[in-house]
Amino acid sequence: MRVLIAFVVALLGAAAPVAAQVPAEALAYRAELTRNARAVWGMDAPVSSFAAQIHQESRWRADAVSVVGARGMSQFMPSTVDWIAGAYPAELGEAQPFNPSWSIRALVRYDRHLWERITAAGACERMAMTLSAYNGGLGWVYRDQRVTAAGGADRQRWFGHVERFNAGRHAAAFRENRGYPRVILRTFEPRYVKAGFGPGACS
Repeated sequence: MRVLIAFVVALLGAAAPVAAQVPAEALAYRAELTRNARAVWGMDAPVSSFAAQIHQESRWRADAVSVVGARGMSQFMPSTVDWIAGAYPAELGEAQPFNPSWSIRALVRYDRHLWERITAAGACERMAMTLSAYNGGLGWVYRDQRVTAAGGADRQRWFGHVERFNAGRHAAAFRENRGYPRVILRTFEPRYVKAGFGPGACS
């Protein structure tokens, strides 16, 4: 009997919903994220990449405020909030960083803005560089690519190439920036793919 009970418990555990691997808040905003991502990126939008990014930025907390003043789900600094609202007024309207819908749309729009200014060897590498730019600035990605090429590595590949080269960031900023794409695309993105959020750039 004990063997049978143990078997049933194990079976039930294996059948637990994969969605349990992501926060309940993520499930609540899945439709909102999917709608906004497809509006900006098209029907093949890498929704799970964006879900993973929001997970890393704020754990889906609409009221999140960082110690340096980044706000909302997307964790934009006030200057970035003002800039993107001004750059894309027709899409974003009035800046509302603590409004989940606005924050989600602003994140996927800013990612697209960066994506269109980066070339890389495939979607996964390009998204990694896009995320590096989101975290630390597009100019740093360009400088890192130049240093990568000068060092004999492939400037079109992030993983194992550009990520190894530092064009001058302080050590702490460099570590944060290199960890950012890796944890989003390698750790969190697969969870969201399995939870039914759709494709990711690397999954």
